[in-house]
Amino acid sequence: MQLAMNADELMAYLEEVFPQVAADFAVDRLAEMEVDLRLKVSDRHLRPGGTVSGPAMFALADCAVYAIVLAMVGRKALAVTTSCSFDFMRKPAAGQDLIAKTRLLKLGRVLAVGDVLLFSEGMESPVARSTMTYSIPPK
Repeated sequence: MQLAMNADELMAYLEEVFPQVAADFAVDRLAEMEVDLRLKVSDRHLRPGGTVSGPAMFALADCAVYAIVLAMVGRKALAVTTSCSFDFMRKPAAGQDLIAKTRLLKLGRVLAVGDVLLFSEGMESPVARSTMTYSIPPK
């Protein structure tokens, strides 16, 4: 299977369909069935104590799976999350971007399953892990 969009096309499409949050993210790496998506952490992503909030971490994981699904199948804005599991494992480093190392485990006709490891920039161990299933709209 080949990529349907390159990194620039993917970011342009995210800006088109989700202008309210697209600027929070950047594609660090894009390959067949894999993407590394960065959350550009700012004050609005933090919780008391200065660490990245759970909702911001969830948003990164969700957007990363959405991004790789789009990169593989093309412009399908109505692809939606149908299932998610999320494990918070350690506190992210204060003030550091988060990186979602994401791979699709399955890309079918109507469902895609992705696995995401979230890392604080500069940390070796993941801070969280998520598995997400996306429904892909019919052609």
